[in-house]
Formats: sequence, C-alpha cells, structure tokens
Amino acid sequence: MKRIVISGTYCTGKTTLSLALSFATGIPSTHAPTMREILPDLFPRKNLKQCSYPELLRLGMERFKNRLEAESGLTTGFISDGCPLQEWLYGSTRLVTGAYPNENKWSMLWKKIKNYRQYRDFELLMRGFEGLAKTYTKNNYDLFFHLPIEFPFVEDGHRPTSERFREESERMLINTYPTLNISPIYVTGTLENRLSIILDHLNIVSKITVEEAIMLSLKVKKDQFDRIALE
Repeated sequence: MKRIVISGTYCTGKTTLSLALSFATGIPSTHAPTMREILPDLFPRKNLKQCSYPELLRLGMERFKNRLEAESGLTTGFISDGCPLQEWLYGSTRLVTGAYPNENKWSMLWKKIKNYRQYRDFELLMRGFEGLAKTYTKNNYDLFFHLPIEFPFVEDGHRPTSERFREESERMLINTYPTLNISPIYVTGTLENRLSIILDHLNIVSKITVEEAIMLSLKVKKDQFDRIALE
C-alpha cells in the first residue's frame, strides 16, 4: 500500500476527494488540523488576519508537527489530504501577496521598507521551514495526484486568502515539484471524474460505487470539517 498525496493549492477539493478515495479503497486518510483549529490554543483571542508573520510561521510549524504525528501511525500506507508543502506555501506566499487579500505590490513594498528587519527575519525563518517541508515531502510520499485550479475561489470569512493568493501558491507549488523529483498526476473534471481517474490509475476496484463514496465524503466533510466555527 502506498503513501498517496492529494495535492493542490487552496479551495481545489483536496479534502473531499481524499475522503471519497478512502471510502472507495479502504485506505485510511489523514488530515492535518486546520489553522482555525490550532489558532485558539496558540494565540487566544486572535484571528488569522491579526497574526504577525512569526505567528503565522508558528501556526504552520504546529500544523506540520500534527501532520507528521498522524502519518507516523499509519505504517501500511495512507491517503494524505495535502502535504507539508501546503504549510510552507501558506507562509511563503505571504511574502509575495502580503497578509491581506486587498494588498498590492505598492503596499507590500511600503511594508517591506517600513518593517525591514521583521520582514527579513521572517524570510530567513521561512527558508529554514522550506527546507524541512521539502525534505519530508520528498522522502515520505510515493504518489502525488495534483488538483489544478478549476473551481471558483470561495471566501470563508476566516482565512486571509484571495484568488491572487491561490494562483500564486499554485504557481509556486507546480514549480516546486520538479525540484523534488516529483512527477504528479494531474486530475481534472468533476469529483466523480477525479475519483474514477485515480481508481483507474491505482488499478483498484472501488469497494462501493463512486456515487456512494462521494456521498459519504460530503457528509463527513460537512459534519467533521465544515462545522469548525469561524471567529
């Protein structure tokens, strides 16, 4: 059994597809806790928009740690909802797009000049975190299925992300694959098409119908993931 990653940037359907694939194959799925789950313990009374660059990095590292702990217990293989590249991208994309959806290159430039030392320190810390995330990703997964941006970006009122943020992180992710000798399999189309394509590639006959696997995945996502309260 392989260590499979459902990869892609934000709001591309990774969670739903990884759950559906797990129901269809019987392979366990693993999900790192979301930022909104981690935030109250690390930085009480703050939302993500109020977090400084170092605090965002701390959140990413905590998510990375929780991901590793979850995967370490699945010794016979698993389906991972994303990988540590997502934790790295969350912070590194901020260096390009800024911390708020409405920032532009001029406001970014002004903030870099005004807070030069803080920005420089964050950039150095991100380089170290980048090395950890890339090394783990390269050595601890066997197969990557990449979900490109096909669906409209949905604001959740929580994460300070935007379509620009999503497109920039997608560009960085795609450029990172070859540097790690990763050749992802691009999976496109509807959820049904995506699941069928992956099952064909794995040469696995679904234990239940594709429709049943998707129905179950949508229910679990609604009950266990979407119920997490926003600030």
